[in-house]
Amino acid sequence: MSIRFGVALHVPATRRRWVDKCRRAEALGYDTISVGDHLGMPAPFPALVLAAEATERVRLGTYMLNANFYRPALAARDIASTDLFTDGRLELGLGAGHARAEFEAAGIAYASGAERVEALEQMVSELRRLFGTHGQVNPVQHPGPPLMIGGRGNRLLSLAAREADIISFNGASTSRHQLSGLPTFASADAVAERVQFARIALGDRRDVVEFNNVVPAIVVTDNYRAGLEKLAHFAPELSPEDLAAVPGLLVGTAVQIADKLRQN
Repeated sequence: MSIRFGVALHVPATRRRWVDKCRRAEALGYDTISVGDHLGMPAPFPALVLAAEATERVRLGTYMLNANFYRPALAARDIASTDLFTDGRLELGLGAGHARAEFEAAGIAYASGAERVEALEQMVSELRRLFGTHGQVNPVQHPGPPLMIGGRGNRLLSLAAREADIISFNGASTSRHQLSGLPTFASADAVAERVQFARIALGDRRDVVEFNNVVPAIVVTDNYRAGLEKLAHFAPELSPEDLAAVPGLLVGTAVQIADKLRQN
């Protein structure tokens, strides 16, 4: 089993600081650099093109592009252009969006979870069609950049099992998270159940689809108990023992953290 390590970076306010940040991430050995898709942050596609200019090897991704913010034809144009300008290093992360305030600020109706996932399904279908149309929008990578779909609900994970090259598990305790920022995190058993659901849904594809896990916090320390206390706000309903087992929360010495990553 091979493991890739990626980092989701906030884009600084200046060009120079963003270039330096990307070069440092590549020098540290990360496999991917990703950017979010949120109002109040720089647009993801220009940020990735600049990241490509500053680096040579690292893959570049969206984490995650809100499918409800885009019309498919326009998204396909931007995705194909970004794949071209990054020399085929783009990885496309797509999600259904969750933050009500961002939808309202963009003047877009905040639909139900089922409707937002339906829009994501339509986006994936249209991107497949547009990328397969000769002479239309053609990314460098054929039939398109590797597709990552992330979330936790049954319908979304079923879509990911059918369509995605990478399934991202956000570790959230509920699909009803409507706020900006990180959700409350679920227990290790709850995350394992979601992973098992996806494995079953994948069927014959289970050996060719990559799994991605969100790691929002790492605390390198010799004081394990104190490190756990720093992370308690991520999952306030969990005991310290259950908190320690959450796959996306890494605490302890470098050796302890490496052992946990191998186990997960």
